[in-house]
Amino acid sequence: MDNWFRSKWFVRVIALALAVLLYIFVNVETNRPTASDSTFPSQSDDAQTMRDVPVEIEIDSDNYVVSGVPESVTVYMQGSPGILTPVITNRNFKVFVDLEGFEAGEHKAVEIQHTISPDIDAQIEPKHIDVVIEEKGTKEFDVTVDFLNENGLAEGYELGDYMVDPSTVTITSAKSVIDRIGIVKVYVDLSGLDRDVDTREVPVNVYDNQGNALSVNVQPENVVVSAEIDNPSKTVPLSVETNGELPEGYSLTSISANVEEIEVYGRSNVLENIETVNTEEIDLSQITESGTIEADITLPDGASAPGNGTIEVSVELEQTRTIESLPIETEGIGDELESTFLDPENGEMNVTISGSQEDVDGITADDFRFFIDLSGLEPGEHEVPISVEGPEGVEVIPEFEQATIEITE
Repeated sequence: MDNWFRSKWFVRVIALALAVLLYIFVNVETNRPTASDSTFPSQSDDAQTMRDVPVEIEIDSDNYVVSGVPESVTVYMQGSPGILTPVITNRNFKVFVDLEGFEAGEHKAVEIQHTISPDIDAQIEPKHIDVVIEEKGTKEFDVTVDFLNENGLAEGYELGDYMVDPSTVTITSAKSVIDRIGIVKVYVDLSGLDRDVDTREVPVNVYDNQGNALSVNVQPENVVVSAEIDNPSKTVPLSVETNGELPEGYSLTSISANVEEIEVYGRSNVLENIETVNTEEIDLSQITESGTIEADITLPDGASAPGNGTIEVSVELEQTRTIESLPIETEGIGDELESTFLDPENGEMNVTISGSQEDVDGITADDFRFFIDLSGLEPGEHEVPISVEGPEGVEVIPEFEQATIEITE
């Protein structure tokens, strides 16, 4: 044995054998499966949750519709970061339900599938679903308009004619759903409007006969509504209203407004009951002279008269005044004769004058002359007419039309 160790060839063989063993050991360690290569997850793997992942439906969509398929699902994924991160970032996969070849009817426990890399452990929640496949139906429906808060329009305004474009829509869904459709409508809010609704685009809503909203395919999804918002008006006579009595000595010659008619605005149901518009009542007891006064007009609720809230009223008064103790003159009596008034005894009388206040105010006793003509009368008692001279433009009413006198020598 000692001779072997002394042999150079023996040592060389042993060294070669050890080198081969070392090479094999290193190679085995290098190629041993790591945790990331194992079919079992290791502590170096990442886990991610993706929510609201959309679900696609693969089916003959020209002839069938499907219910029961969720719009989205949650996907749980686990794998090495180098593989998982690009999938999460790029979302280069899809989640789908393959219903190709399925017949109409109910189908239970249909699998939701995916195209996620097989190097990633992916779980979908929910994994299986129950679906209903129905034959597709298509039908055209008229669109109605529901105007909201019509009573909330600006005061005096009301809804007039309106138009919907297009007036019909095409609805596609399961035939059973099409048969349940009760009404197709759009909503337009009129709150506070005082002008036309001009081409407002609004979404189409579909309901069954019980008023429940239906999820269907509507074409077009929106329609355009135009509506006239009217402010109707009506022209009616204006009447001046008064109360009370004028002060003593005055009478009303005329009272009139500066306008004869008023244009009143309001909704049609308000205007149809308006035949005339009145001023507020003018208190005559406070009027002592002709002139112009301002008065408001009175309108029923819901009516207005822009620019005519206050009007001018012209008042013309007639004044009646009595001037007392005016003397009655005599003329034409002979030189040898004398006359004595028997009635009125004192040869005086009163006169009442009436006319416009402007004319009457300036009249005095000096503006009148009362006289009797005694020419040709012989002694004795006589009734003689009284002549009156006075201002024009006023009515003169003497207290007596004739006087009784006695003529003596």
